[in-house]
Amino acid sequence: MKWTSGGRSPNLEDRRGAGMGAPMGIGGAIILLVLSLIFGRGILTTATDVTNQEGGEVGLSPADSAREEPMVQFVSFVLDDAQNTWQNVFERAGAPFQPAKMVLFRSGTMSGCGAAQSAMGPFYCPLDEKVYLDLDFFNELDRRYGAPGDFAQAYVISHELGHHVQHLLGIDSRVRAAQRSNPQNANELSVLLELQADCYAGVWGHSAAERGKLSPGDMEEGLAAASAVGDDRIQRSTTGTVNVDSFTHGSAQQRATWFKRGFDSGRVDSCDTFGEG
Repeated sequence: MKWTSGGRSPNLEDRRGAGMGAPMGIGGAIILLVLSLIFGRGILTTATDVTNQEGGEVGLSPADSAREEPMVQFVSFVLDDAQNTWQNVFERAGAPFQPAKMVLFRSGTMSGCGAAQSAMGPFYCPLDEKVYLDLDFFNELDRRYGAPGDFAQAYVISHELGHHVQHLLGIDSRVRAAQRSNPQNANELSVLLELQADCYAGVWGHSAAERGKLSPGDMEEGLAAASAVGDDRIQRSTTGTVNVDSFTHGSAQQRATWFKRGFDSGRVDSCDTFGEG
């Protein structure tokens, strides 16, 4: 991907030196996050001590800071570029756009939706309008999921920002209300929400391509990343079996298809997963 290092985004919040300590197990973390998002509140109490969690690079060694700084600047670039794209989309529609914040952390921190743990992977919390990311996830994306490349990383960021767009449009709150009313459809609705965020990521990718920001092979990196985090791929790699009824994000094929739809069209109205649900 063609990008220019230009420092840090004003919407970037660095907490990498202020973790919460030992992370909880991945199962508990995922359950916590899902419950927090569905019920619209943090499951953990807010009494957890988060003093100095916004203190920047406290405790981050100079060597680690220097090693990660190019990645921090890349994340900042994608964050600003994607949100500038969405601001233009909203302005053309005559609607206000409030940018999301992105929190970089290590191991664990607190979010408006409860505890954030590295094991969750990147996620968007609608209650504080922030994306949470441990940079180590990008190593996992490469080594564990087989999706290397900077545009694969950009896909991850733009997907989470797609959830912010859904939040500003009121889509996520309507989905959570529907999940509470019809718990038997909760997983299906979650899949549709995630696929729409994939499509929104593609809309930004289309804009980036039009502006000459992409390099040869970037589109393939994005598709590979979308496929790599499909429910069927993850289930097969972790349990050896696939249970379609338990999908919450969509299959590898679905995720790649919707990302490509947004990328090919560049139009928000092409991302109506619920209309085709």
